[in-house]
Amino acid sequence: MGAKSGLYKFLRIWNDVDAVRKGRIKQRIARRITSKLSNKFIRKIFK
Repeated sequence: MGAKSGLYKFLRIWNDVDAVRKGRIKQRIARRITSKLSNKFIRKIFK
């Protein structure tokens, strides 16, 4: 794992912890799921 990907992984976990503390974890999870689904849909269109 490179330094950049390690940093991104650390920051994603850090932001998850911060969202739990602020009570926004549901919104964060919903955004992540929506993003993954839309990316899959776009890939299928332009494949």
